[in-house]
Amino acid sequence: MTVHYDRRDRVAVITIDRPERRNAIDDAVATGLNRAWRRFDADEEADVGILTGSGETFCAGADLRSFDLVDRPEGFIGISRIRVSKPTIAAVEGYCVAGGLELALWCDLRVAGESAVFGCFERRFGVPLVDGGTQRLPIVVGLGRALDMILTGRAVGAQEALDIGLANRVCPDGEALATAVAIAQRVASFPQPTVRSDRQAALDGLGLTLDEGLAREREHGLTVWETAVEGAREFAAGAGRHGEGI
Repeated sequence: MTVHYDRRDRVAVITIDRPERRNAIDDAVATGLNRAWRRFDADEEADVGILTGSGETFCAGADLRSFDLVDRPEGFIGISRIRVSKPTIAAVEGYCVAGGLELALWCDLRVAGESAVFGCFERRFGVPLVDGGTQRLPIVVGLGRALDMILTGRAVGAQEALDIGLANRVCPDGEALATAVAIAQRVASFPQPTVRSDRQAALDGLGLTLDEGLAREREHGLTVWETAVEGAREFAAGAGRHGEGI
């Protein structure tokens, strides 16, 4: 198997395991990613999913030696055109480039080792960004910075990635997965109905006007109002005072 699914309490860790090819994506990996993330979405025991790569590389993108990826409805790399209902984190070590960058952008958060490298390296070979890079990168870092990366294909180090919002955390090399797991466990410790509804509202609001987005926020919030009522009762009884639990 080239994609592994493991659970650590309420956290699922999905690992691309082709270190000899820098975790490059061929059709088997794309199929494995699709199955693993659909499994995560259906797994009632998993609240947060983490994507990582084995060895010292996150993912080097499409395997240009086999180049057997096909335009499936879910995307060439298996997941770029689907959305899961629970939070996701990319744990990045080493190279996160081309389709690997698009995988990381598919996730909600990105944690990077200090030597991590991001980039649209497919630029050098005339391979187009067809797995969300042209759409998600501008949302994450802004259009000007996204076009800089897309047009020049230049390498972006972890510190710059943090500065421009591409990375959410930078940690010592070798600790990206442990850091991502710690963040995931924290997210999993909160009441999940509102974690998921707030995430969905934020994603649904992309591209809408403010009024339209506020309406979607209201819709999502009202579906989980009982969770808020219960939380208010717990607070009134003395729980969570002075930032406890945050």
